[in-house]
Amino acid sequence: MKIKTLAYALAATTCLSSAALADPLTRVVTVPLGAEITGMYLEGGDLFFNVQHPSDDLKSDFSKATVGVISNIDVSGKESPLPEGDEKAVVKSSLGTYQILLQEGDLDKVGKIEGAGGVIKTSNDPDFNGFIRTGENEGYLFTNWEDRPGGMSRAKLSRAADGTWTVDKNDVQMIDFSAVGGTWVNCFGSVSPWNTPLTSEELYFDDTADWNNPDYKYIDGVDALASYKGEYPNPYDYGYIVEIKDPAGRATPVKQMALGRYSHENSIVMPDQKTVYMSDDGTNVVFYKFVADKAGDLSSGTLYAARITQMAEPGTEAAKAPFQISWIELAHASNDEIAGWVAEYDGITKEDYKAGETSYISDEEVAAWAEGEADDNRVAFLESRRAAAAKGATAEFRKMEGVQINQAAAADGSVPFMYMAMSEVSKGMADDKGDIQVAENKCGVVYQMKLDDNFNVQKMTPVVAGGAYDKNNAANACATDSVANPDNIAVLANGDVLIGEDTGHHENNAMWLWKPSSM
Repeated sequence: MKIKTLAYALAATTCLSSAALADPLTRVVTVPLGAEITGMYLEGGDLFFNVQHPSDDLKSDFSKATVGVISNIDVSGKESPLPEGDEKAVVKSSLGTYQILLQEGDLDKVGKIEGAGGVIKTSNDPDFNGFIRTGENEGYLFTNWEDRPGGMSRAKLSRAADGTWTVDKNDVQMIDFSAVGGTWVNCFGSVSPWNTPLTSEELYFDDTADWNNPDYKYIDGVDALASYKGEYPNPYDYGYIVEIKDPAGRATPVKQMALGRYSHENSIVMPDQKTVYMSDDGTNVVFYKFVADKAGDLSSGTLYAARITQMAEPGTEAAKAPFQISWIELAHASNDEIAGWVAEYDGITKEDYKAGETSYISDEEVAAWAEGEADDNRVAFLESRRAAAAKGATAEFRKMEGVQINQAAAADGSVPFMYMAMSEVSKGMADDKGDIQVAENKCGVVYQMKLDDNFNVQKMTPVVAGGAYDKNNAANACATDSVANPDNIAVLANGDVLIGEDTGHHENNAMWLWKPSSM
């Protein structure tokens, strides 16, 4: 596709990007060596977040993966300096004091993944947090455990007047996903406007054809899932947004297949309770939108994929290259319809694998669907990334991470923006082919998208970008005065944005506070 380079568009958008990139960015948290920041979730003035997979040889309380909270956060913009010495082994923050709530293995439950084959592992990868209020000062904290197979814990919490949180140790459990065949890599997530957790299956499995290939380099993950389930798994049972219905009661998981199957990083439901935006993590991935048939019901609707037009010359710095967005309709379906298609692939095992062939949906079937020659729309929902590319959507994004709004502020229009973290701008985004051709930024970019009155977005504008990259600086290859590989996003009610890192390019991963100068 030829990139449009209209002079008036360039003039307007370049000025906007440059001004936005000059807005204040302040380091407000650092976490221990080896850890990343996950699970950022605002509950009133309190911020939950996790210390994921820290170095296990730390001489501190953080040698285990940790779920915690800072109450009554101070968002005035005070800097948390780079840690030194023993400070590198703990959580440091200018937002307030970090309270440990749960750690891997607590109560012989937290992070423990069990299935038909018994205990598979105890995860050290807590990710998404979501709080479901059940009273004025109490509720349930849901936490993803990002593994193969995946997990999710639920813990009853109460909050004292001084902001101290207490875990009810008699009411902590791991969610039972056996009724839906288990989950795969429960990554980031969100809470719906109707107060149900939405956990994301990050299906890092780029070619379904290898799902039953005994020689595939990642087949051990499928084998672990087979141990969980007690039989060889069907790949089309995984890679969805999983909604936890009745979260304070039976906590029943429902795979919302109509939102598509791919490497879900996050989904965010708009205040209209129908429009959903979804990020896809990996290389050469797609940005998706879903519009439900009924408000508050994700079981049926229409799936769309984004087509990008770059509003800058090829090779422009990623920090200065906005994108126009148009939406390509893929298909409409319901969970029940999709489940019927999925069932047709049950019972396939490694014994059915033949080199050079596939036991699943073939490239020829994808092409036939794109030409309107298929009998049904299974391709759109079971192979959503391949389907999107075949229909002309942009499948070039690299490391698409959290996508987020502030629900209340988006609803009343005071903060009409959605944000997306692109952990790394490289590969398909930084080559000389396709819709996106920007300069590589190994340290990442955060994009802002304006929501219109119907919660549609038509443009992505870079507002925060990682600084200079020095491959010879082993500890801090990305400049320490800006983000490195942004991941989690949290939007404050006043429009400020918290950005968490998942990086190997900063010795201690950080959280940043970005204060836009105008809304």
